[in-house]
Amino acid sequence: MKKFDYIIAGGGMAGLSLAYHMLHSRLDDRQVLIVDRQPKTENDRTWSFWSRESSLYDSILYRQWKELQFHSPGYSKTYALPPYRYNMLRGIDFYQHTQMALRKAPNYHFLYGDVSAVNSLPNGAEVVVDGQAYQAPWVFDSLYLPGQFKPQKGRYRYLWQHFKGWIIETQDAIFEPQAPTLFDFRTSQKHGMQFIYILPFSEHQALVEVTLFTGNLLSDEDYDDALQTYLREVLNLHDYEILETEQGQIPMTDQPFPRFPSPYQMTIGTKGGRVKASTGYAFLRTQHDSQAIVRSLLDHNQPTHIPRDRRRARLYDAIMLEVMDRNGERMAEIFTDLFRNNPIDRIFRFLDEETSPLDEVKVFASVPSRPFIEALFHTGFRSFK
Repeated sequence: MKKFDYIIAGGGMAGLSLAYHMLHSRLDDRQVLIVDRQPKTENDRTWSFWSRESSLYDSILYRQWKELQFHSPGYSKTYALPPYRYNMLRGIDFYQHTQMALRKAPNYHFLYGDVSAVNSLPNGAEVVVDGQAYQAPWVFDSLYLPGQFKPQKGRYRYLWQHFKGWIIETQDAIFEPQAPTLFDFRTSQKHGMQFIYILPFSEHQALVEVTLFTGNLLSDEDYDDALQTYLREVLNLHDYEILETEQGQIPMTDQPFPRFPSPYQMTIGTKGGRVKASTGYAFLRTQHDSQAIVRSLLDHNQPTHIPRDRRRARLYDAIMLEVMDRNGERMAEIFTDLFRNNPIDRIFRFLDEETSPLDEVKVFASVPSRPFIEALFHTGFRSFK
């Protein structure tokens, strides 16, 4: 039986983030095992996030911007972000940076194989990898195993954030490299809430992505058609080369995820409910969660002393999911009013769950009231339970 101080089940963003924060703390002398099926070696995703503070990853950010654009039919605006900035971090840069740092530490270990179980023990937990058990006082689990998550569809809401993006290169100077487009609703809304998201790298190169918040996924042809139509009809762009493609689906639900499924097992990342239900943002929330876990381990020798999710923020997420599901065709109008009637810092603070009740009243007063009142009625305050 091989024993460690901590075992991290899952070597993706959540698992590597927690290990990396441990390495940059007084836990750097602990024996830590990171297990997963295989190492992360591909640029399989991109994380973008706004922030006011520096982070452990500033040196590997692919791009950083101080402006953002919003577009919808009849309304366009460029927002100055300071003191915020909008950041882009490529998956491959994150994986290489964190894995290299962790491999240099002799007490941080990687193990690759088939993880078949995470089991509770009387005084700890174990992870079974290729039939071999590995024990620790605490296991931090970001792996989905079959049958672990059971949706309660009669009580909670379930949507997908799904997207397909192309990194394209053009001969003409098309893009504004100083200002990404967070939302462009000048695209079809027939499937529900749909917008275009643009991260410009230069005047000639950008990631152009179609994103939807809906209950159903689309075919590849539908995503491609949305991208082609936008490039042709909105940007008046006919000649371009597709350099890379990215595609994904993020589950969005207000159903709570159990953080401590057994006395010595803690869930992290998506499995720990760190994806914000109404936006799909997860990277910065995962970093804050990793910091809180490390502080709790240092101060209390266990990870249980972490901030709880704000109850009214959970209610707001439930309401927003309900509005998106029931009024998908109106989301362009709702978001236009949100961005027209609020300063960008209030929107960011609201989405980061940092607003006061007065700020929250101002946010809800800035958008059409009826969809939200109906959504509140249908949620039945279930997020308070």
